[in-house]
Parts: sequence; structure tokens; C-alpha cells
Amino acid sequence: MKINLLRKSCLLICLFAGLSIHLQAQSTQIKGTVVDAENGSTLIGVNVLVKGKVLGTTTDFNGNFDLKLNMQLPITLQFSMIGYKTEEVEVTNTQPIQVELSEEILLGQEVVVSASRVEESILQSSATIEKMDLLSIQQTPADNYYKSMQYLKGVDVTQSSINFQIVNARGFNSTGNTRFVQLTDGMDTQAPALNFPIGNLNGPSELDVESVEFIPGAQSALYGPNAFNGIMRVTSKSAFDYEGISAFAKVGMNHFGADTEAGAPGSPQPMYEASVRYAESFNDRFAFKINASYMRAEDWYATNYDSDRNAGLQPEGFDFNPGKDAPNLMGDEAAINLAIFRFSNDWRSLTTLLNNTRPSDERIPAGQYADNFFLPNHVVSVSPYREHELIDYGAENIKGNVGLYYRPTDNVELSYLYNGGYGTSIYTGAQRYSLKNFSIHQHRLQAEGDNWFVRAYATLENSGDSYITEFYAKRVNDLRSSLLGSDGVSVWLGTYGYNYLSYLHNELGYSPSDDPNSISVAQQIDAHRYAETETERLYGAEPGSEEFNALLGPAAEGTVPNGPKFNDRSKLYHAEAQYDFSKKIGFFDLLVGGSFRMYDLQSNGTIFPDSPENPITIREMGAFAQASKKVLNDKLKLIGSIRMDKNENFNAVVSPRLAGVLTFNKTNNIRASFQTGFRNPTTQGQYINLDIISSRLLGGLPENLETYGIGTNPNLYTIESVNEFTGNIFATGDINPNLLETVENFKPVAPEQVQSFEVGYKSVINNKFLIDLVGYYNIYNDFIVQQRMRQAALNPDGTPNYLTLLNGTSDNTFQVYTNADKQISAYGFAGEVSYALPKNYNIGFNYNYNKLNTQDASDGFVFGFNTPEHKYNLKFGNRKLTEKIGFNVVYRWQSEFYWESSFGDGTIPAFGTADAQVSYKLPSKMMLKVGGSNLLNNYYIQSFGAPRIGAIYYVSITFDQLMN
Repeated sequence: MKINLLRKSCLLICLFAGLSIHLQAQSTQIKGTVVDAENGSTLIGVNVLVKGKVLGTTTDFNGNFDLKLNMQLPITLQFSMIGYKTEEVEVTNTQPIQVELSEEILLGQEVVVSASRVEESILQSSATIEKMDLLSIQQTPADNYYKSMQYLKGVDVTQSSINFQIVNARGFNSTGNTRFVQLTDGMDTQAPALNFPIGNLNGPSELDVESVEFIPGAQSALYGPNAFNGIMRVTSKSAFDYEGISAFAKVGMNHFGADTEAGAPGSPQPMYEASVRYAESFNDRFAFKINASYMRAEDWYATNYDSDRNAGLQPEGFDFNPGKDAPNLMGDEAAINLAIFRFSNDWRSLTTLLNNTRPSDERIPAGQYADNFFLPNHVVSVSPYREHELIDYGAENIKGNVGLYYRPTDNVELSYLYNGGYGTSIYTGAQRYSLKNFSIHQHRLQAEGDNWFVRAYATLENSGDSYITEFYAKRVNDLRSSLLGSDGVSVWLGTYGYNYLSYLHNELGYSPSDDPNSISVAQQIDAHRYAETETERLYGAEPGSEEFNALLGPAAEGTVPNGPKFNDRSKLYHAEAQYDFSKKIGFFDLLVGGSFRMYDLQSNGTIFPDSPENPITIREMGAFAQASKKVLNDKLKLIGSIRMDKNENFNAVVSPRLAGVLTFNKTNNIRASFQTGFRNPTTQGQYINLDIISSRLLGGLPENLETYGIGTNPNLYTIESVNEFTGNIFATGDINPNLLETVENFKPVAPEQVQSFEVGYKSVINNKFLIDLVGYYNIYNDFIVQQRMRQAALNPDGTPNYLTLLNGTSDNTFQVYTNADKQISAYGFAGEVSYALPKNYNIGFNYNYNKLNTQDASDGFVFGFNTPEHKYNLKFGNRKLTEKIGFNVVYRWQSEFYWESSFGDGTIPAFGTADAQVSYKLPSKMMLKVGGSNLLNNYYIQSFGAPRIGAIYYVSITFDQLMN
């Protein structure tokens, strides 16, 4: 069926192309030269396009162009180049022409397509929109262009790894943003099993990027599901417009002054990045391009060993928590309350074995102690490993890109595009994941004309050797302490309880008949210290030792739930078409389009409950229409659009959008809009069934819920009430079912929706001073959240066995996707001012404010706004300080905020950092660039449990045949 889908898409493209092919009788040849209007030097790589057609060419290394057309004169040609004013020339004869282009600063006047899916001036766009062009990309002080998104107004960038950045806007940020759509040459870059963009791991290299457009806010009316917080469009260079060879190499260093006590490298580490691009066209009819790039670096180290996700469980009077669970310590997720052992026959068998290993005078009546409440109501966790001892910090990225382009007529362009990415990175989700030898590939077929396109693509994901780091730590601990069987962690924890009692008995002289309440806090602390030391002596394996290294290989074997690895080969298939009727109607502009998408989930049971015999597919389809009309002497532009989408697992969703742009005094624009957005629950939100040791992540579809009795089983209780119930048992020994709250009428997960109201103002004064202001107010309904619950097993007589609630496992504890009942809201403001100073200097400042209505978010759910309330960027630069030298400096700052996620909660401190670069044009079309990000090396973090990010200092050299 998947092959048939691609075949149908190919046939559709060919059919659509065939409808637009027509014969032209007369051949016309136009030659000419393009020069700089100021100094008369020839310009290389100027785009020469026939107005209203897809046909065009570029100037060669001598500034010349030669265009052969099957058209009659007169013909209008458009000459454009970044940094120069676009010129239109009407050609009436075949004599060679010379065109002069004048340099200009396009301050707020760039052409964009994201806001309305058709070309328009960014100044008159109905939505706030940011754009990075070729010059911005070349001049960025960030160590790669993708990270420079953080300099834009209203944009948040969060790093899980040195080569894995997540982009977001307007709140509800995360390390895997499923509320944001990133398109590269029209292809959604999400990984099918993750449902969020994977940064630039398979995107174009710096050499092949033509532009990046970013629109914050709800965009579902045009872009469908998940365009909830915004969209980003990355456009690569056409092989027709950018010919020749270019190459790029960069050497950098990081880990200056790293925290060696926390395990980070003791000396600076090298970073390498290189890429090459080659493109060529033949007779302006066929063209191809090839790209390849490689990146290697020692990743940033995540060293948060101090925060404690179990801080609320620290015993009173203790200066430490024996049940501590630190974000970047692996293995301490395995924990248990010591008081539970008095209910465990397995533990009593273990104590018998342990007694047999000791002299008779050191043996203890462990069972009697437990029955008399000598095991305290204290949670203890397994001694952990530091993250860097188990995770692969060797960040690597290998990317390849191939493009084939063919123009059968002046009106149609056919193309095939391949993007592939392979490498190793780190991602923070509910746990820390090592994306080791991960790969993702995309294949695209497209036919397009001046006012239409048809596109089909496939995304193929391969998890490679990716694994759950916490699970890996558990497997190491299982192997080092597998005394009674495969679950060695239980042996370690049981031995800890035995050693705790051993200290009371042999060191302090207690007997089971004594009063356990007579044990002082200081004695309890000493007993815990002894228990951990003695248990580690029995089962410990020092990281780096031969014993420890011998465990790593076997511990990595196997896939979930038997081992830490994934086995995911999920795929996404997408087809869409769009047609602009504006030229045919005339009275108003009309744009229509539609799409079909299918997810083919193939995790082989490691993420979803799928198998070769039980495949899981999800189908979505949608269609939209947009109409616009200029009135009041073209001063007011009105836009209305509507889209309907249907996912096979949910009801259809309708997304309307209304907007208006009022232009006065030519360059002053006021815009207002009402926009809607929605996102379907992710593939994981629908179908995940993942064992994460202490609980099970579970998708919210009815069939998943029914499997575990969620919503129908009366013996299913909220985790908050279970904690209160078990705490009472451990403290008093009393079983009080009245403390339990039953989970009733649990709602299956449904799409999440937002209504957004936005007002903005944008103006350019004398082409020197830009003002761009926007304010928004968002209302969210059916916000997708996760709810935790635990299930009691049944006694033979059908009554609940409440003691089975004492310990949480993946068999009885569930973290399930659902929707919040409460409506929530958020609001914010973003503003930017830029000024073009004399002699090519430019200064700019942008500020962002985002706020969640906290009274809306107080019903117990974790919404995870995760966005600083205040943030700003200050920019100063001159791309042409002299004919050869340019520079750029950016200082960015953000306020402290509180991070909430399934991985953990904690405060993200405020930070400010400066980035800068200096570029120097060398002979022979080469440019040298020296720069650094976080120049002052002030280490900071961007999310809870994330790596500490320090300075990167780099030197790069670029060769480009099109460099003027």
C-alpha cells in the first residue's frame, strides 16, 4: 500500500505537470551583463527570472547571462540578488543588454511566503514574521546558522545537545516541541515516532540555505495540524539559481574551564565541521546539486547532580536524602520505601541468603525487625552513575543532499530532492535518550508552476543504536547484583534494607523487642550511611574499572522492555497540492489546497504496541481555502481562510482565520488577526506503550485505555491519593482505603485547540529606521496533559489487594495522555527597533514578554509554559566595514523562569551572553571568519537537566564561486 501511495503521488505530479505543458513555436535568445551600479564591477550569481514563469538563469563568473526562451518578445526579466535592489527590465529586441543593480539595505522590505503561502512584502504581511536571508546567515556570530534563530524576535531555542536545537515561540516550550512545524523545502522535518522537528540533523548545510522564515503563533488555518505555536520554513538553494562549487570548513574549541569535578573534560575539546556543495545547470532546462557535510564535537556535559526530583521525600532532620533522584545521575530512578519489605516474602528469602554469608554471631533476625517496624518510612534509591559514564557524548552528524531539477516547458519545473542525516545526539524527554547512530531520510517529488504545485514526500526514520540512558543504568545495576535472578536492582535495594537493620543490631545493639521509636535521627543517618557503603561493597562496580567496563556491553543488549535500545523504523508519507486562482478571477485573490498524510508506526514493540502482525497506521487529510481583497484604494487588505482536517482517530477540526492589514503613509502598517490552531495528539500521545521502569507511558486512545481497564476499573486510583495511602501504611501500619481517590470517567485524549488574537504595527522610516511591534492573547482548550494513576490487583474473592499499591511498577502504574478540563490562557508582547547608521553600521534591539495566566494553571496538571517572562537581544554590526572586513556582535539575555516537564521541574537561572564574529574577504572567492558564542564563557542551562553550555571559539573558511 505504501508503494501504491508513492506511485499515485508520482502519477498525480505527472498529470498536473502535463496539464501545464504546451508547445511554443518561436525561439528567442537574450544575452547580457549585470554590474554593480556604484563601481561597475560585474556581479556573479544574479538571479535572472522571466516574470510570471519558472524559467530563468544566473549570471556566470564574468557577470554574463544567456537565456534561451520559446517565447515572443517583449519579455520582462527580473534581476535580483541579496543585498541589491531588484530591477525589472522589459526586453524588446535581441541585442545584448547591460543591467545595473544598486546596493540597498532591505530593512523590513523582504519578500516572504510563509504568512499567506504566496509571495508578499514582509512589511505588509498579515502576521508577524521574521526572515534570515543569505547575508544574515553569512554574518551570524553563532557557531552555526541554525542556532542564530535565537537572535530573532519572539523565538526560543532550547538545546538538548550541541547538535540538537529545538525552536519554539509564545510559551509551552519543551525539549521536543510537538506544537511547532518546521518545513525544509516544503517537507515536514518531524521524526515520525517523535512528532517534533529534529533541529537541523538532516537539514541543509550553511552552504545550501537560501533563507529561513519564522512565524510565531497559531497557523493551522493554512498549515494544518501542529502549526500551533508557529512554523519555520527553511528554503535551500536552487541548482538553477546557485551554480558552481562551494566549500566550507570550521575548527572550533569548547569546554573551556569546564567543571572537571563533575566529570567534564579537563581541557578544551576540538570541534570540526565541513561541507561541500556543487550545482550545475544545462541549457536552463536541467540542473542538479549535491551537498555533503560532516560535524563532530565533544558534547556539552549535563552535570546537575544537586537537584532532587524526590526532595519531598527527604526524612525530617536529615541533611541528605537517601532516596535522592538527581536529573543527571543515572540509576537512582530505581527506588523503594524500606517499610515495604515487611510485606515481602522475596525480601525475607534474600535476608536468609545474606545471613548464610555471615558468621553466626553477625546474623540478624531481619523478619522480626521488619514486623516490629524497625524498617523506617524512608525511600532509598540505588547508588547511581554520572550521566557521562553511560551516555555517548561524542556528538556527530553526517548529512547528504541531492537535488534534480527539470523544466520541460517555460511554465513547469519538476524536481526530486533527497535529504539524509545520520549521527549521534542527545534528547531529553521523559528520560535522557542517547540518539546513537540515529538516521532520518526524506525523499521528495514535486511539480510546480508559477501559481501551483503538487508535492509528495516520504520520511524514513531509523533509531539505530539509540537507547534510554536510565534503562541502561538499571541494566548495569541488574547485572552487577543479580543474586536471585534477573532483577538485580531489587536485590540491591533488599540488601540495603538488610544492612540497615544489621547496623542497628550489630553496631548499636538493638533487638527486635526494643522500641523502634527510640532510634534517634543521628542513629538513622548512620544506619543509612552504613547500608549504602556496605551494599556498594557487595555489588558496586567502580566506573572505569575492568569490572564496570565488562558490564557495559551486555547491559546494552536487547530492546525495550528487555533492554535499553529502541528498534524503530517508523515512516511518514505526505502528499499535497496548491493552486492560486488569483490571476483567473481578478476581482479577488483565491488560494486553495489540500493534503493527505499517513504515519506508518514500526517500532517493533519498543515504543508502540505494534508488530509485523499488528501494524499501526494513522491517516490524516485536510483542505483549505484563502481569499484576500484590497479595498479603500488598496490601503486595506482583508484576508480570510479556513481549513478542515480529519484524523481517523478523532473528529474533524475546522480552523478559521481572519486578518486585516491597513497601510497609511505608504510605509506604516497596522495589522490585526484572529487565528486558530490545533494539534492532534502525537503518535505517542495516541499509541505509546513504553515501560519506563517505575511506570508505563500510555497513549490516550480508547483501545489503549481498555487494555489496562482505565476508566472502567474501579480499583484504579490517582497517584496523589496512592502516595497519601501508602505513606499512612508505612507510618502507622493501618490500611485506610478511604484515602484513595478512584479514577472515574477518564476521558480519552482529543485534539488540543487555541484561539489567538493578535495586533501589530510595522513601519520603515526613510529606509533606515524599522519599528515592529506585536501583542497577542491566546486561549487554549483541551490542553493535552498526562495523568498518573496506579491500579490495585485483585484478591481471589474479587476484592482489591491494597498492598499491591505499595510499589509502583510498569505493570500497575500508568502515565496516560488526556486533556485538561480547564481553559487556560497566555499573553505576550514582542517588539523590535533597528536603525541603519551611516557607513553601513546597523544597530538593533528586540524584546519579548510572555506570560501564562497562573490562575488558569492551578488545577494540578503540569502545563509546562517553560518560557522566560523577559528576554532581549541587542545587535550591532557592519557587514561592510571596509571592502574586505565585516563584523557582527549580539548580546542576548533572558530572565529566570521555572521549568516543568515529565523529566523534572526546576528553576532555570537568568543568563546573559555575548556572541561576535569578524569576517575577512580573501582573494579567490574565499572568506575567513573568526568568532565565538558565549564569549565570556559564562556557563548556563536552557532547560531542567540540560547540559551546561559554555563558550565556543571558532575559525572558518568558505570558498564560493558566486562570492562577489
